[in-house]
Amino acid sequence: MFSVTRIFSDESGESHFEDVMIPLSDQGEIGFLSESTAVKNIIFREVLPSYDYDFHNAPQRQYIILLDGGVEIETSLGEKRSFKTGEILLVEDTTGKGHKTKNLETKTRKSIFITI
Repeated sequence: MFSVTRIFSDESGESHFEDVMIPLSDQGEIGFLSESTAVKNIIFREVLPSYDYDFHNAPQRQYIILLDGGVEIETSLGEKRSFKTGEILLVEDTTGKGHKTKNLETKTRKSIFITI
């Protein structure tokens, strides 16, 4: 299983976290693979060490892979979670009250967005 944290909005517009497990199947010598997922684009991103972005919505449904540096994300209900290098988010709160994001380390943070 592969772990991804989903951020989504409910019917009232409140944002939430959900832990999602993606099943993997044994493919022998090449390892364990998930099923294929269609994607639209890949976007490479860097943000400054001071990055602290107030409530906002995701511009589109996308996976975010943290390459270098951690973030703290806060939902509209005040729940906070920290994510470190290598973790993956599935951000789907394109409507509603959104979420806050800030860097946890005082260094430039790199990530990849994969839009779906």
